[in-house]
Order: sequence, then structure tokens, then C-alpha cells
Amino acid sequence: MVAGSVGNFIEWYEFGVYGYFATVIAARFFTPEGGGDAEALVRTYASFALAFFFRPVGAAVFGRLGDRIGRRPVLILVVSLMTVATASIGLLPTYATAGALAPWLLTLARVVQGLSAGGEFGGAVALMTEFAPPGRRGLYGAWQSFTVALGLLGGAGVAAVLAGALTEAQVHAWGWRVPFLLAVPLGVVALWLRLGLEETPSFRAVRGVGARELTTPETPAQETPVKETPAQGTPAHETRTPPRREVFGAVVLGAGRVMGWSAAGYTFLVVLPSYLQSTLGASFEQALAVTVLANLGFAVVILPAGLLSDRIGRRPVMLAGALLVVVLALPLLGVLQDPGTSAAVKGAAVCGAGAVVGLLAGPGPAMLAEMFPTTVRHTGLGLAYALSNAVFSGCAGLIITETVERTGNADVPAYYAAAACALSACALASLPGAARARGQAEAE
Repeated sequence: MVAGSVGNFIEWYEFGVYGYFATVIAARFFTPEGGGDAEALVRTYASFALAFFFRPVGAAVFGRLGDRIGRRPVLILVVSLMTVATASIGLLPTYATAGALAPWLLTLARVVQGLSAGGEFGGAVALMTEFAPPGRRGLYGAWQSFTVALGLLGGAGVAAVLAGALTEAQVHAWGWRVPFLLAVPLGVVALWLRLGLEETPSFRAVRGVGARELTTPETPAQETPVKETPAQGTPAHETRTPPRREVFGAVVLGAGRVMGWSAAGYTFLVVLPSYLQSTLGASFEQALAVTVLANLGFAVVILPAGLLSDRIGRRPVMLAGALLVVVLALPLLGVLQDPGTSAAVKGAAVCGAGAVVGLLAGPGPAMLAEMFPTTVRHTGLGLAYALSNAVFSGCAGLIITETVERTGNADVPAYYAAAACALSACALASLPGAARARGQAEAE
């Protein structure tokens, strides 16, 4: 579980750092002469969105590899790419040094991150859910979402330490580079953990039929090896290769089911700091404090939500999260916008917002994994998640910032998250009920 989710931690640590330092990055990379702060922030989020649109490409390429050669080698490759791309951002020249080349170099690094992140999620979720005991896919898959919270909190913690230890001028001059360079030791640890991974039982069973012979620990290598078959523990529906039309339909449906998670998660957990600074005039330290509280609420709920979904089904837990966002998004933003509201109330509000997103993120990975058989799982769930994130997460900062700038309406973030969750609730309604979900878990 640790080896599977560590790459996700690095990925979301970096994406969190990029979001938290968006205003600083905008000033260093996207502010040519005559450009305003809002214009630079929009360009920063455009680069952010572009990286997300390369996620589906990475999900397709690395997912195909993962379904053919195994989860382990692909997870080793993508975490290496992610580490190199993230660390390179900390070494890039700024606009003042390299001129128009600087934003292009930053965008190139973001593209490599997007490609690697696209392969990371599908492989890691496939790995953890395929190793999960019967009836525990929700809990095991929730660890992938839990490391999202840990990564965002880690990024916020590093940003807060730098903001407290350095002056604003130092942060703008060189301090912003430090969080990206910290990806190097993180990546080394992740690589070491993944080199010690074994391939999943489900993948070994499927690929072992007429294709690979495996030596079990009880069978010495010089004796006749054992051929692993579906009858040794893999359900028949797990071994089939569905037609492309069926896979495509499942990918689209899966993306619809997680679009609310993508939109609300990025709105409340990543975009919020820049929104508070650019729209509501909050300081960098205040924005980080709000973000930490939101991510704490998010982290606390994820694992219980995954465990609960193993008991009562994915549908009621995820539907509750989506509908709560629809109802509470606008009142939450009103609390943050009201200057008369106490800091304690605002803190409780953003913590609650994070907790609601946790109801979606906890069961989400297992829900996606269960939509695809082993033969296409890495590709299918990775594409569904990547497509949803490309449209509803990657574009969140760009859409919100640009719309607020053009309309002057400070409620745009709430409308964005609520609308996405309303549509997602329609797709989630088609999930199996609790009785059917329990029966499937017992059969597996």
C-alpha cells in the first residue's frame, strides 16, 4: 500500500505546491512588460491546465503498458519521470533571465508531469485494489485518495514554513524553488520502495494463462513450475477482455462519476488559496491556513468513507458527498466572503468542505477499479480519472480566475463545484445498490 501510494503523494505534493505558489510563479514566469497580475495568474493556470490535458495521453500509453507488462515496471517508470520533471521546475530560469523561453520551459516540465501522472493513478489503484482482501477494496483504494490529502498538506506545510522563515522578497527571489527541489529525496525513497514491489496476483493469474509460468515459494525453481490460472482465485469476469466499445462506455461513465470529486476537490483544496488572495485580498499566510484546514477535513474522512463503502456500497456514500457539495457550496463561500464572520467559523466551514470532498474521494478509486476487468483495468480506470481531472480539475483555476475577472462575480467557485457535482450525482445514481455490492464482494 505504501509503495503503491507514494507516487501519488509526490504528484499531489507538487500540484499543491504549484497551486499554493501560483501567484509567485505568475510573477516570475508569466509577467511580461505591460502584463497585469490577473493576466499572469490566468496564464499560470493555463499552463496548469495544459499539463492536465496530457494526463489522458499518459493514462492511455502507460495504462496499455501496465495491462501488458505489469503494474510494477510502469509504476517505477512514472515515479522516475515525475521526480525529474518536478525537480527541474526548481532549476528553471525565470522570465527576467530567459525572457519568453521561461514560460515555455515551465510548460514543458508540466507536460512531462501530466504524462507521468496519467500513468500513476491507474497503476497505483490497480495495484492496491488487486492486492486487497475480499470486501476491502474500498478501504485499500482509499489510501490512494488519502495520499492526495497528505501530499497537499505536505506542500502546504513546506509553503507555510518558507512563508514564515523567509521574507516576501526572498520567497519571490529563490524560496519558491525549494519545494520543487525537495522532490528529489522524495523520489529516491519512492523508487526504492517500488523496486521491492511484487506483481499483483490478479495480473499474474491473467497473464499466466498460456503465456507465463510462475514459480511459487513452495515450489523450488528446479522443479516443475506452476501455471497460475483464473481458477486459482481470479473470478471469471476479471479475466475477460471486453470489446473496445464497452471499455469506451465505461471510461465515459467513470469520468462522469468522478467529475464532481475532481471539480470540488480542486476548487476547495488547491484553487482556494489563490482565490482568497486575488479576489478576497487575503494574505499568503491566511490563504495557507485555510487550505491546511480544508485538507485536514479531507484527510480525516477519506479512510472511513472507503471503509463505509465496503459495508453499505459505493453509491450512498458518494451520492451523499456530491449532493452535500450542491447544497453547501454557496453558503460556504458566503461565510468566507463575510468580513464579520469569526476566524473560527471560517475555519470550521472550510474544514467541513474538505470533509464533504472526502466522501467522494474515499470510495472513488475502488469504484473505478470495479468498473474494469484486470485485462484493461490500468488503462480504463486511469483514462476515466485522467479525463475527468483534465476537464474539471486542470481547468478549475483557469475557469474560475478568468470568469471572476470578467464578471466580477465572487461566487463563481461555488457555482462551478455545485454544477459539476449535480451532474456527477446523475452518473453516480447508476451505481449498484448496497445488497448487490456486498454480494459481488463476497463472490470475489
